[in-house]
Amino acid sequence: MTNFLSIEHHGQVLWLLSDKAIYWPARRALLVADVHIGKAASYRALHQPVPRGTTDATLDRLDALLAAHDCEQLIILGDFLHARTARAPATLAKLQTWRERHKALKIVLIRGNHDRNAGDPPVSLEIEVLSEPWLLEPFALQHEPDPHPSHPVLAGHVHPVFVLRGKARQRLRLPCFLIDGQVSLLPAFGEFTGGWEIAPTSTSRVYLAGANRVWAL
Repeated sequence: MTNFLSIEHHGQVLWLLSDKAIYWPARRALLVADVHIGKAASYRALHQPVPRGTTDATLDRLDALLAAHDCEQLIILGDFLHARTARAPATLAKLQTWRERHKALKIVLIRGNHDRNAGDPPVSLEIEVLSEPWLLEPFALQHEPDPHPSHPVLAGHVHPVFVLRGKARQRLRLPCFLIDGQVSLLPAFGEFTGGWEIAPTSTSRVYLAGANRVWAL
């Protein structure tokens, strides 16, 4: 089963991946948004019972995507670390081990609101950190989903989900890509992120991600 859907957007071919990421073949780039490393640890620091192993699971998924696609660079559209409490030694050690498996990979982080609170990643992770927007033709790569005056935007922040409703009050929430002329949204990549239900407009295209596939709404 194909686990991606190829679309054309502003003259570029983009692969929408079932694991909530975009592969951009022309740039040999993997794009993810809202990774939120250390979020569960941050909640546990507040004595809230949350799942363990979310950082390992997130990094394992990144490993799988990088192995499956010809990637020269990984572009993170904001919110890499969840908070300052995410900088626990055990979490940073896992990130360092993961980075050493991908020494040749260029990683660019476009700061999001959580990054500004958490602080930039440690220098040893060799992540280039930029303020938004990063103009990588033809797109403006951002965290916040704000229109750009001259470039179509690819952004995160919102954690978009779409709710499928059945006849017997069934509800299924699925992460989704929202593709629109001015501002397009990626789903949150992290394991423990939640989601915001979107209301698509007549001009937007919605693509659902789940069950190892992507399909148009």
